[in-house]
Amino acid sequence: MPPTPAVPPVVLRADATSAAPALALRPWRATDVAALTEVFRDPVLRRRVGVPAADAAGIGRWIEAQRRDWEAGERFGFAVVEAPHGPAEGRLLGHSVLKEVAPCRSSAEVGYWTAAHARGRGVAPRALETLTRWAFDTFAETGLNRLDLLHQVDNEASCRVAEKAGYTFDSTLPAAPPAFPLDGHLHVRDVTGPSQLVIR
Repeated sequence: MPPTPAVPPVVLRADATSAAPALALRPWRATDVAALTEVFRDPVLRRRVGVPAADAAGIGRWIEAQRRDWEAGERFGFAVVEAPHGPAEGRLLGHSVLKEVAPCRSSAEVGYWTAAHARGRGVAPRALETLTRWAFDTFAETGLNRLDLLHQVDNEASCRVAEKAGYTFDSTLPAAPPAFPLDGHLHVRDVTGPSQLVIR
């Protein structure tokens, strides 16, 4: 199988809403360690997605792994931040990722999380919609025409995010302990499906 074409680092943008500022989605940086360490103190986030490490050094290694994954062309992780006003970038708000990308493969997977201070402001669906459009625009020529979104059945907030971003519920998947102790929901969005982003 041929390698995935090289994708240079990019910065994606999502418009502001009445409740939240514009967003920038950009590759993770070594300078994000302190902000990410603080975000991962949130017990809800720790329970939902786990933590990459228990200390700054480990989180630094996780960020470096994001860079290597990007260069390998199979996984593209973005830090979601408040869009800069002038030279100053805003707070870290979350993470969005496109993964399992491969040439001649028709589907890939998306994932995301949102920092505690950013929840309820439409950050996750706007970031997901922005990532979705970029994924289809960037990888359509390699055969990508479907994106999958998976979450555990007890994560109702993820269901709402998926629906707002036009990901249709497809099926319930059986649990796969220990990584996935509960059943999961599979949501799907096709390249031909129009955006249904709804922010209330």
